[in-house]
Amino acid sequence: MSAVRFGILGPLEVSGGAPAAAKLRGVLGTLLVRANEVVSVDVLIDELWPESPPRTAATTLQVYVSHLRKALRTAGPHHEGETLLTRRPGYLARVTPDELDSTAFLGLARRGHQALNDGDFAAAADLQRRALALWRGPLLSDIPHGPLLEGAAVRMGEARTTALDERVRAELHLGMHRELVPELHELAAEFPLREEFHAHLMVSLYRCGRQAEALRVFTRLRHTLVDELGIEPGPRSRRLQQLILAGDAALARPEPGPRPVAVGAVGPVGGDTALPGPDPSFVGRAEELGALEALLRGAGAGDVVAVTGMPGAGKTALAVKAAHRAADAFPGGLRLLDPRDGGPLPRPAPAPGTLLVVDGVASEADVRPLLPLGYTLLLTARRVPAGLPGLRTVLLGPWRPEEARQLVRLLDGPDGRRVSVEQAEAVAGRCGWLPLAVRAAAAQLAARPHWTPATLVDRLYAEESRLDALHTGDMDVRARLLTAYDDCDEGRRRQFRLLSLLPPGPFDAARAAAALDLTGARALAALEGLADDRLVEADRDIWRLPELLRLVAAERLAAEEDPATVRAAVRRVCLAYLPDAAGPRRATAPDAPALARLARTAYDAGLWELTVRLTDGLAGFARPDAVAEEASYALALDAARRCADRPAQARMLRLLAELAWRYRRFARAHDLLGRALELARECGDEEETGQALVGLAELLLDGGAADEAADLLGPALAAPAHTRARYEATRARALVALAQEGPEAARTWFTECLTLAGALDDPGLRMYARRSLRALDADADARGAGFGAVEVRPGLWRIHRGGPFARSSTACGEPCR
Repeated sequence: MSAVRFGILGPLEVSGGAPAAAKLRGVLGTLLVRANEVVSVDVLIDELWPESPPRTAATTLQVYVSHLRKALRTAGPHHEGETLLTRRPGYLARVTPDELDSTAFLGLARRGHQALNDGDFAAAADLQRRALALWRGPLLSDIPHGPLLEGAAVRMGEARTTALDERVRAELHLGMHRELVPELHELAAEFPLREEFHAHLMVSLYRCGRQAEALRVFTRLRHTLVDELGIEPGPRSRRLQQLILAGDAALARPEPGPRPVAVGAVGPVGGDTALPGPDPSFVGRAEELGALEALLRGAGAGDVVAVTGMPGAGKTALAVKAAHRAADAFPGGLRLLDPRDGGPLPRPAPAPGTLLVVDGVASEADVRPLLPLGYTLLLTARRVPAGLPGLRTVLLGPWRPEEARQLVRLLDGPDGRRVSVEQAEAVAGRCGWLPLAVRAAAAQLAARPHWTPATLVDRLYAEESRLDALHTGDMDVRARLLTAYDDCDEGRRRQFRLLSLLPPGPFDAARAAAALDLTGARALAALEGLADDRLVEADRDIWRLPELLRLVAAERLAAEEDPATVRAAVRRVCLAYLPDAAGPRRATAPDAPALARLARTAYDAGLWELTVRLTDGLAGFARPDAVAEEASYALALDAARRCADRPAQARMLRLLAELAWRYRRFARAHDLLGRALELARECGDEEETGQALVGLAELLLDGGAADEAADLLGPALAAPAHTRARYEATRARALVALAQEGPEAARTWFTECLTLAGALDDPGLRMYARRSLRALDADADARGAGFGAVEVRPGLWRIHRGGPFARSSTACGEPCR
């Protein structure tokens, strides 16, 4: 393993010397904070010039990046290739995990967290010590912070505090209370509002026989919280005070391992807390709420009901709401317990019919000690604790689109700004319909009076910055989703990362097997494990990666996988989807935007031939977004040039021309078809030659030159019967006949189209020919009143009454619906 090359946990450090210029340090620091992820030019400009960027900001940024590249080459050897890469729509800092101190810190802290959960306290303490040793001070403390660095500094500061807390917890389990007392005094002073460090200090002092000092720590904490925030210490701190006052013998010795702990423990020293009231902003979930309430009303002492789902789905809010709706069925009251908070187990239920909500269950071990205590248990858990007897569950997924009207109430601003149903649907859609994400978006809108609802929709558009936009205050969607990722072992995390290479939408086990490089059976087992961890959604044999989890997986893929591994996986995925691009559509086949995205992924990986082959499949879709369609063909044209595939170049030029023709850009269509024809003839491609001639003929026909169009179609009509060029030429000749001679002459050619469609075995082309013949019959029934509704292209344009091809937008057809 190489030494850390870049340091951002403190002042910026670069082995061999960091750049001296402030702006260069700002650019490098920002890119390193988002290492192995693309940071857009707009984000970098906002970071460097948060108040008023100069007009030349983008050009100046290019100069800064150029200087940084030279400086980093001078600073010392690196892995193969550049460190700073240009990637649309910005730049990317490529570093390996062991070269950046923040990545090394997070990796060690994650392993320490897992060791603590597993009860391996010596390993947990060691790993967290090694992680914390990498800290030299606040994140990039020598660089002015814009929006991105400010948020990153808060997140990393929280990560350091968590590591400190977990290290102290582990060391307390190891009996190191005497050694911890001086440091805990410092931590309590550094974090006067963090109750956990005061609680650790109270425990350490008590175990050292210093009971009075431990109680004084609680008194100081209470005065601080009351004076500054007007609140009392939380249940755990109050419970701890009571245990110290009672001289509790169990508290005086280290616990042998982790055990469930109560927030609302019942008993004389428990400081028991009633279940809080339901969230007044709770919306939707009518179906799940009704199902959960019914389960609670039918449950008795010792029964267990669980709400499960992915992070941010609103499990706790639903559980609290349902508990209060069913409160009349629990005369003994409603209590709350949190196994993550520390403290003793609750005592037996004080009265029959007591409901205990256990929030944040990690495993069955958190629940089994509670089963004999006489409570009805309502659990919230990401994973289903399937080992519990008689368990009944309610699975909570994202909100449903039909709940959008209720989301309007959540998004409406207190200052009178109103969100339409359409805008609510757009926001929720870009949030993956995840409740936490929608609430974070609503908080962003409420905090910015100068934003309109349309502004919020726009800010959530770009995928590379969407998770950043969904972080406000203590609502950090990325961090919440990463909890599920961090709790997995490395094998499962890697599977999750690789699945981000699949195009958005449903997929089956065969597509997953390609991404994961596994057999079908092993891929299915991997998907089941990921579904148990709530990292994928399952619907029988169809799977889906939820939208925001897909973005998290893509970020981790860029940060943690080497480029060669990613390129090999992209190749496998593209090959798996090629049949969908070329053949009949299946339930798990990608739609046009997803297929275009996959082609873009292939292009970014340098897989030129696969880019072209995937883009070929887009020609079979009716696509309402002309800009995106044109971008796809232009990208494939560039890929074809890079791999010197001249027939593919001709084909992409022709597809670009067809798009220009559909949107009445005739001069551009003519230019592109001319270039396509020249290329096709040079490389002897008869199919593309015929297709280009058909396109040029249709331009002539569109301009009223039917005779010239008929002449141009001659060579294409001589093509073999099994070729698409022959079919297209026959279709165009039918339209020429319609313009020159009328419906009866066109009937002969459309009948020939029907025969040729049979030779091509293409049901869509057969249906087009039959629709055209029916349209001619309708015209005949109307006794020649006009041209009717004959399609110019299958499913795309129609000729309206009054004439075949006319340049006015009212006369030339429109896309078929």
